[in-house]
Amino acid sequence: MSGISDVAKLAGVGKATASRALTGRGYVSEPTKVRVEEAARTLGYVPSTSAVSLATGRTQNIGVLMPYVTRWFFAEVLEGIQAALIERGLDLTLYDANPTSAGRRQIFEHYLARKRFDGLIAVGLEPELEELPLLMAIGKPVVGVVGEGSETSVIEIDDHNAARRATDHLITLGHRRIAFVGGGAEDFWAHVDRRRLEGYRQAMATAGLAHEAAHTPSRISLPGGYAAAVDLLGTSEGRPTAVVAVCDEVAVGAIIAARRLGISVPADLSVVGIDDHEYAETFALTTLEQKPRQQGVKAVELLMSEIADPSRPPVHITLQPRLIVRASTAPPRGMGSVIRTDSTFDA
Repeated sequence: MSGISDVAKLAGVGKATASRALTGRGYVSEPTKVRVEEAARTLGYVPSTSAVSLATGRTQNIGVLMPYVTRWFFAEVLEGIQAALIERGLDLTLYDANPTSAGRRQIFEHYLARKRFDGLIAVGLEPELEELPLLMAIGKPVVGVVGEGSETSVIEIDDHNAARRATDHLITLGHRRIAFVGGGAEDFWAHVDRRRLEGYRQAMATAGLAHEAAHTPSRISLPGGYAAAVDLLGTSEGRPTAVVAVCDEVAVGAIIAARRLGISVPADLSVVGIDDHEYAETFALTTLEQKPRQQGVKAVELLMSEIADPSRPPVHITLQPRLIVRASTAPPRGMGSVIRTDSTFDA
């Protein structure tokens, strides 16, 4: 197996120069750098992470902390993060800080304190009051994908606007009895639920429909949406003609519940979600699109900037969602078509 000395010999330079050329630590002229890199490729030499760390003072590793690993949004963000880190030749250490797990406290008190990373990306974390100081005490740049507060940089979609636009779409179609399903069940991100609920309520109030606003709490999952929708739609008295779901999984659950109750979607019930989940196209779901992978990539880009310049102040990047109209929404019975389905609108 070739070592740094072999690379240096082939390139006709000293070991120290070869090391600087491959790690980026210290000045090396561009022609020499190219020659050393070519020698390394010829010999199949790859600098070890420990060697690069010694030379640069960095671990070449990024920590990723998230409360769920298997849920769609988190898995998509993680794929984006991983792709961006691989492109930069960096390693990834994943911490699964599930709120219900016994190991979450261990992660905050011990694993993060070891600082075996150059920076941390926290995805939808919502740290408890006692956890936030521990998170900030690591002394490394932290970027959040979805989050609150001004202590760290954050990337997220405009949740308030997403729910408002979803509600406005239904109002434009002619719906008046529009219910919001999801959130308020001590599950998932409390502030995301709250912002989306507020956006729905604002749209209803602006349209003079505040008296029609109704919130049915549910867990943020397909089974949670299904159970909540069964309760909401199980009786014809006061049944809404449309539903804004807190996310696509809840929306799909509501569509399944409606079909099992003999309620036609969209003839008798229009349903809008938020996410553009991988199931959205299958269920012809009208939704507000967010791009989790893109958020993961942007988080890495932002974190790299903060690692390069630790004095850089935190920034908050808000991405606007995009309305995608499919076949789960239509005017109420008796009203003519207002908006064509299968259309896409930019925010």
